[in-house]
Amino acid sequence: MPIVLASRSPRRQQLLEDADWPVRIEVPEVDDGLLDCGDTPADDWVSALAVFKATATSIMLEERGDRKPCTILGADTVCVLDGRVIGQPSDRAAARCMLESFVGVPHDVLTGVCLIDHPAGVRTVFVDRSVVRWGTLDPVQIEAYLDTGQWRGKAGAYNLADRMADGWPIECQGDPTTVMGLPMRRLTEALKTK
Repeated sequence: MPIVLASRSPRRQQLLEDADWPVRIEVPEVDDGLLDCGDTPADDWVSALAVFKATATSIMLEERGDRKPCTILGADTVCVLDGRVIGQPSDRAAARCMLESFVGVPHDVLTGVCLIDHPAGVRTVFVDRSVVRWGTLDPVQIEAYLDTGQWRGKAGAYNLADRMADGWPIECQGDPTTVMGLPMRRLTEALKTK
């Protein structure tokens, strides 16, 4: 079935298109950046936000009378450092703080995924985790990166593939696409059953 991606993320769209999945973008009017996870465990937080986005998109399609069969895909990604959930930076100073906190300290990256068979409403939810380790990074490199503005809209203020391509000393244990916003290994298996 075609995939309706409940996300503005060009990285998520590209990952799906690279895997030859037909993708249509339908973004619900949801600003999860305004939400605070409080003491909610990171696994629960990313899965709840993924469900929230996918469900909002399903409701949006229903209200439009769109009952064409599809799989709605909602996803959310966060970094977790020392038990603290780190989402998207609000500004340059927050981005710098996030990036500096990762140097020399491993952190987890979790992506929650919700698939809804539309219009039937059958739901599949899972969370995938990878561990990312950064080596030493020169503060000049961080400032140069901040100048590009590429940190905007990214969990932890970075995109794994872009930073590795720029030669940053980063290693990933687990599925690198989990860090990029969609755990394609697990997602591909889940989509095959749709």
